[in-house]
Amino acid sequence: MVDIAAPRTAAVSTSAHSVRYRSPMRWVILAILLALLAFTLAPFVLALLNAFKPGTDYVRGGPLSLPTYLQFDSIAKFWTLADYSRKLLNSTIISAAVSILAVIISLFNAYALGIGRVRGSVVILALLLLGTMVPQESIIYPIYWMAKSVGLYDTQIAVIIIFAVLQSAFGTYLLSSVMSTFPREILEAAEIDGATRWQILIRVVMPIMSPTLMVLGTFFFIWTWNEFLIPVVMLVSNNNQTVSVAMGLTRGQNLSDPTLQAAAGLLGILPTVIFFLIFQRTLTRGVIAGAVK
Repeated sequence: MVDIAAPRTAAVSTSAHSVRYRSPMRWVILAILLALLAFTLAPFVLALLNAFKPGTDYVRGGPLSLPTYLQFDSIAKFWTLADYSRKLLNSTIISAAVSILAVIISLFNAYALGIGRVRGSVVILALLLLGTMVPQESIIYPIYWMAKSVGLYDTQIAVIIIFAVLQSAFGTYLLSSVMSTFPREILEAAEIDGATRWQILIRVVMPIMSPTLMVLGTFFFIWTWNEFLIPVVMLVSNNNQTVSVAMGLTRGQNLSDPTLQAAAGLLGILPTVIFFLIFQRTLTRGVIAGAVK
């Protein structure tokens, strides 16, 4: 007589053994992830802690001590000193404009290289990839000279154009890699229906790649917001400067206020954190869509 329950019992035993075997490893992975999370959030916590800490508490207990009471003097001082409202508006305008313009340029370039099959596309992509590795310090003087020559120095338009071109190099490389694997059957079907190349881009390619474009635009916004070297060189007027440049006002030869620097750091990173939280679902959908495709 055959024991039917034996294989089932063995399978259950094997599954239970596997669960018991994987359980310690899961706790180890969870502990590592929590440690990395704490390491990542530590600068944000320190900035938040010291931005509202009185100067006497900082001198007495250091940056890791808890404040005896909350004070907003450092926040108000930096807001007034840096004209933060104006800097916030400038950073938002520049970052948003660069994000939109760089995505458009990247999309057009990638459409030509990835789907249009332009001759020498591999060489062009290699050059673009090398361009993303060039340090900004090596190109800052040519950029400064060209902006001076065309009368765009100390204007937000110049910074927007510069960052849009620089960011689009990476965007073109990324999108062209995705478009090179685009299903040719869909494109051929659109061509048979009489669609032009422009209509194929707008009505076929863009709707399918919209999650990827949203993710790319979000990264462009955050990267541009955090840029310092080019804005500090190209924007000398107080009315044109960005938040990252204003953060440099908290330290000088005769000025060193740790709580003021913490307030500047908090106000500098808070908008990007809010922006990231708002578009978190978009980023998640874009990554998942890219993985499925």
